[in-house]
Amino acid sequence: MKPEQYSIPLSVPEIKGNEMRYIKKCLDTNWVSSAGRYVDSFENKMLGYIGRKYAIACVNGTAALHIALLAAGIKPDEEAIVPALTFVATANVLRYANAWPVFIDVEPDTWQIDAQRIADFLNKECVWKNGRLINRNTRRAIKAIMPVHLLGHPADMGPIMRLAHKFGLLVIADAAQGLGALYKGRHAAGFGDIACLSFNGNKIITTGGGGMLLTDRPEWAKRARYLITQARDDSSEFIHNEVGYNYRLTNIQAAMGIAQMENIGKHITRKRSIARHYQAGLKDIPGIRLPVESVYARSIFWLYTIRINKVKTGIGSRELLRKLNAGGIQARPLWHPLHSLRPFKRSYAYRIKVANELYRDCLSLPSSVGLAQSDQDKVINVIRESTIKK
Repeated sequence: MKPEQYSIPLSVPEIKGNEMRYIKKCLDTNWVSSAGRYVDSFENKMLGYIGRKYAIACVNGTAALHIALLAAGIKPDEEAIVPALTFVATANVLRYANAWPVFIDVEPDTWQIDAQRIADFLNKECVWKNGRLINRNTRRAIKAIMPVHLLGHPADMGPIMRLAHKFGLLVIADAAQGLGALYKGRHAAGFGDIACLSFNGNKIITTGGGGMLLTDRPEWAKRARYLITQARDDSSEFIHNEVGYNYRLTNIQAAMGIAQMENIGKHITRKRSIARHYQAGLKDIPGIRLPVESVYARSIFWLYTIRINKVKTGIGSRELLRKLNAGGIQARPLWHPLHSLRPFKRSYAYRIKVANELYRDCLSLPSSVGLAQSDQDKVINVIRESTIKK
């Protein structure tokens, strides 16, 4: 079924602010494309919210990640550490740059990339050679760690940043799912050499599409803006001394983004309220494991995701998925572990176990900001009726 065919969709935008007003100003003034005051205003608003120095708005989150790699100087045949369980874009962008992912397992409680596994890999599987950290299995240099704030919960950035410092690695964070998440009281997107956001339609705020690159390094910000505008050196004479990309965000999208940012606090409060209601309704079901929130974290619970133990519930995740879908409820599994996908067969994967189990067992439940409590109760009731053994 298509998303619009579900009576209770997985995650849809909440558009109840000044979106139409600001977009109409774009239309009335003819500033509808990749130039206009709303683009600058959106970037500045995000900087103030996250607490970073430079922001470059992009056409989507994948483009932001791609440009982040290029701006940071990741070269062909170099490698970056990526969680085995995340949306495929995090690994795809490395291949765009002719670089390679190294897949590391996630940890079993918060499902974020496992910092201890990163440490084990770096200490046991890598060697220093001519000033470069080399993966002994592939003979390629390791240059970066790319943590993902999966499902709106921040990765454990403290040990990740310490490992990066110890081994001379960059940290390029995929914060696409984690805008508004906090790590030890600080915005998760404020960590790393670069962090990238997504404003896809199912995210905490949306511009329809859209993304953003955030950094505190002026030379990287300048490089990123140069690359997203087709590497334009002389606009009047159309001089381009490098291959660039048309990755700019439009003024219309930025106008929508500003309106969405005006309500981000309300959106996060609502997401956390939805999580509490699921917690109360599902906590006593044997075999259903609910998402946790680490002591270091404030999660935005982007998609509320449960883990199903088939032995204890008598039903597997995919059978429960079919029951939910049959009731007009859109749910979905987690992403297929990336190390087992065909495009990444030549990439190195270090001792993956938990990611495979989570893919087998987990389902994400409806989590729209505008989800009615009566609809949420329907989701809870289908799960209870399907899993509690008579």
